[in-house]
Amino acid sequence: MLKFRWETKFQKTEIGEISREWELKKLGDILEIRYGKGLPEKERKDGEIPVLGSSGLIGYHNKHFAKGPGLIIGRKGNIGGVYFSKTDFFPIDTVFYSEKVQNALFLYYTISKIDLQQLMSDSAVPGLNINFLKSVKIPLPPPPEQSRIATVLSWFDDLIENKKRQNEIMEKTAMAIFKSWFVDFEPFQNEEFVYSEELGREIPKGWEVKKVGAIFKLIKGRKCTVVNKPQNGALPYLLIESFKTGEELWTLDKINHLYIVSEEDIVFVADGESSGKIFRYKYGILGSTLLYLHVKNPDDSLYIRNFTYLFLKFHEEDIMSHRTGSAIPHLDKSYLQNFSILLPPFLILQRFHELVEPMFKKIILNQKEIMILRKARDALLPKLVFGKIRVVEI
Repeated sequence: MLKFRWETKFQKTEIGEISREWELKKLGDILEIRYGKGLPEKERKDGEIPVLGSSGLIGYHNKHFAKGPGLIIGRKGNIGGVYFSKTDFFPIDTVFYSEKVQNALFLYYTISKIDLQQLMSDSAVPGLNINFLKSVKIPLPPPPEQSRIATVLSWFDDLIENKKRQNEIMEKTAMAIFKSWFVDFEPFQNEEFVYSEELGREIPKGWEVKKVGAIFKLIKGRKCTVVNKPQNGALPYLLIESFKTGEELWTLDKINHLYIVSEEDIVFVADGESSGKIFRYKYGILGSTLLYLHVKNPDDSLYIRNFTYLFLKFHEEDIMSHRTGSAIPHLDKSYLQNFSILLPPFLILQRFHELVEPMFKKIILNQKEIMILRKARDALLPKLVFGKIRVVEI
């Protein structure tokens, strides 16, 4: 049985009030903190050992360098980013790490609540200094309560990861159906085929080829004033990180509705290293490094967006390979506007839509539930790790 109680007795410390029964400890007294290591290029890179950098998981390797469970903290790049590895892992040289950590999950949640960048803002050293990190103090309950707190918080993360996996499976399933129908033409093998100059391949007779620019208008996002917490009248403000990590930002700026995207709109990264990458499933005002496809004919909107999303996602690597700019890459908007899309007859498009639409609706519902779970976890986390709410029993 899960049982909580509100704490009533506190002690004042330099990091704020914590439970009177808890200790205040330096990280250096709890963890053996070490520097990460340069990744050996000669080793194979297709293994099962997770490789962790200052922005989190960056790939896999066939050789481990540290034993799990472990903690990883960014020292260069994403300074102060905190990550947890249940298994053996390879921490690269942009991070600090600690291996074989007792109650590592509790420490992960506690340290992730500390803004290490803000605390070191007066430092003249570019990057996180190891002595500074060791001197950071955190509240520390007895080990059994550490485990209970970590268990409660991990329930939220497990639910979030489960819904993410559901979304991955449903999108892969929708893509598999799309490929079967519109790449391999498996249901249409008995039809007559004709050669398409635009696509450089044979397609079923009677199917159209249209340019992206003939169906959609490319709308670039806008730069807005950002607030970190929702307020009355605020709308979600979407940046690249909003799609990659789920980071939530808000703005109170009054923006033309044309720059507000729905969960079904197709969004492209317009500028930066990820330019050309395609995202979806977010509602809000589009940031200036993004653009989306606005359907010119509203009557086409119902059936065309799911199909077009999968068509362009299937060709994402090709679109990303056509970028402009040397110092800062940009999406080649002209190339995208002239990108050829194969359009089946309306009845086939309608049948396909009816098949995949329930999957996309479930993905969108899961995305909304993920946001709710994150908000609940983030509201509960500081109360648990500072002892305001005590986990008495699980």
